[in-house]
Amino acid sequence: MIDKFSRWLTHHTKLILIIAFLLLIPSAIGYINTYVNYDILSYLPDDLDSVKGQQVLDETFHNSASTVLIVENMPAKDISALKEKVSQVEGVHQVTWIDDILDIGVPEDILPDEIKNVFYSQKSNATMMLVQYDHSSASEETMKAIGEIRSLMNKQCFLSGLSTISLDTKELADSEAPIYIAIAIALAIVAMTLSLKSWILPWVLLLGLSLAVVYNFGTNIFFGQISYITQCIAAILQLGVTMDYSVFLVDRYEEEREKGGDHRDAMARAVSKTFLSLSGSSLTTIFGFLALCFMRLTLGRDIGLVMAKGVVLGVITVVIVLPALILAFDKPIHRFTHKSLIPSFDRMNAFILKHRRVLIVIGLVIAIPACIGQSNVAKYYNIDRGLPQDLPSIVSLNKMKDEFNMATTHFVIVDDNLPASKLTEMSEKLEQVDGIETVLSYNKFLGPAIEDSFIPDEIKEICKKDGKQLLMINSRYSAATEEENAQIDEMTAIVKSYDSGGMITGEGPLTKDLTTIADKDFVVTSILSTLAIFIIVAICFKSLTIPIVVVGSIELAIFINEAIPFFTGTVIPFIAPTVISCVQLGATVDYAILLTTRFREERQRGHDRLAAMRIAANAADRSIMSSALVFFCATFGVYLTCNIEMIKSICSMLARGSVISAIVIFFFLTPLLLVCEKIISKTSFGWREAKPRRKRQAKTAQLTQESSGPAADSMKTN
Repeated sequence: MIDKFSRWLTHHTKLILIIAFLLLIPSAIGYINTYVNYDILSYLPDDLDSVKGQQVLDETFHNSASTVLIVENMPAKDISALKEKVSQVEGVHQVTWIDDILDIGVPEDILPDEIKNVFYSQKSNATMMLVQYDHSSASEETMKAIGEIRSLMNKQCFLSGLSTISLDTKELADSEAPIYIAIAIALAIVAMTLSLKSWILPWVLLLGLSLAVVYNFGTNIFFGQISYITQCIAAILQLGVTMDYSVFLVDRYEEEREKGGDHRDAMARAVSKTFLSLSGSSLTTIFGFLALCFMRLTLGRDIGLVMAKGVVLGVITVVIVLPALILAFDKPIHRFTHKSLIPSFDRMNAFILKHRRVLIVIGLVIAIPACIGQSNVAKYYNIDRGLPQDLPSIVSLNKMKDEFNMATTHFVIVDDNLPASKLTEMSEKLEQVDGIETVLSYNKFLGPAIEDSFIPDEIKEICKKDGKQLLMINSRYSAATEEENAQIDEMTAIVKSYDSGGMITGEGPLTKDLTTIADKDFVVTSILSTLAIFIIVAICFKSLTIPIVVVGSIELAIFINEAIPFFTGTVIPFIAPTVISCVQLGATVDYAILLTTRFREERQRGHDRLAAMRIAANAADRSIMSSALVFFCATFGVYLTCNIEMIKSICSMLARGSVISAIVIFFFLTPLLLVCEKIISKTSFGWREAKPRRKRQAKTAQLTQESSGPAADSMKTN
């Protein structure tokens, strides 16, 4: 079946290329219409109190999307005029300032402290107003509204809030993405040119993989939306992890082509012989990504599904479209050739095999500090920390901290039936919590003796609606700090003592929940990805010990990679360890499988353990180095140019991880396989021992010829 299909493919190349390029049209339409979510906190589970509270803020109080507009050194009448202009902006629900409560002619000095502390800075001549929006914080409507508000502002105005951070993140990502993708592609081309023997072939392979990337981004429309993190790294990751499959097909095609005959038939045989190996090889990567789907933080599912789909589409493109592209450019590919610039690994492998026991001991010793380091690496969870400090939203946030001692704002939602005396008592207790600057509540702000009929509607809508009552609490502590987390715990205990159904939400509580969930997610996804790939390797090799050796080696590489920030004193984003543990394992375990497979083949051909490993290592190391080099270049290009720290850190660790995995395979897995070979042979079905020496000596020349090109050439040279 596969043979017939392969032959049909290679004899209808023009039809396949026409269809492949026509599919770019719906893919482009799908890509353009896929919504990109820039609010990471929106990926928290719906069953959390902080998320439920956010829904109440959004649906009842229109306050989940709100910003603070700070105005410095401006006359009251001009501030009032600015407020009116802002309130007319489409998408703005309401703007609240002092003139909603008192006449602006009332001197600031005689205002009640409760009002003065909320609307005026005690450090400078600055005031602030609350801007509420009709739509969610990261919606296109809210971002458009923020853009229009900024057009009304001058240098005396500063707009702060999560929505402004989302907008600046969007604009930064949109402006940088074309640059770092171009640099990543350029570096990948350089890497492929170094490892391949044709000047044209790297461009053909890149064209094929680019088609797969476009297909992947176009089909994201079926998910409804994707996160900006996925948007930024998906193309680079897909390029890095699927380039191997293209190289596997090219190598097999060159082997079949040398046998003579029609090039289309040679490609058909190559497709048939690589289809099953590509399908099996891609499974480890796919399951590595799918492990992210088990995160409670659904950002993991977002990344996992998009990338797993990308790998599947990459394999399909390599099997169906790439053969047509290679055949179309076959003449220039073989006309413009050069020597591979990757050196021979024979001397290195001779050294490794000679000192195999020492290298194994070194690897096991390194595992101890690596394990300690990766489990104690410092992580940050606050969204603003990973952005350039000169962004307007970050400048405004720092201004709010400095002028009003407002690092974050908490929202407390309680039942409206709570007696006024109890609400006042609760507010006073909340005010005493360490780090709380101001508490704005319906009763405390206006006084419990004032009847509802005297209360402005604007204030009513902010504080009381649909049987719920809202308190706004300003904290001097930043989100995700130990001080703020302790503050939230104390506040929660107070609120629950007055209203068991009360909820606390806002950036601080949401980020606190993010911290707890992300740490648990890291453990769950690490276990699941390791277990899934362990089972796949066990099935592929029909072995109990090979999965331990292979997966254990890659886990060592992951531990080393994740421990480096600990020993360098670097704080990394919370999502990085989870992504690295799944992606590095899924993407680079193929390197280990390639070496192990080749070692088994050479043992089955009759070589003794040492000779078999030397042949296998010489043959596999070139492919491993090529794959790692492409993966490194693709992700390192993003690291060099991206200013979003979260994306920059992930790509930095992925780039470093590809190199570390290759090094661990060269210097740890190679000697470990050799030393454990006797145990492996007894615990693996079909792992044949070497043939008797007298028979092997008679067939040495024949066996050497049967080994692959690079390995055979290396053995002849030595």
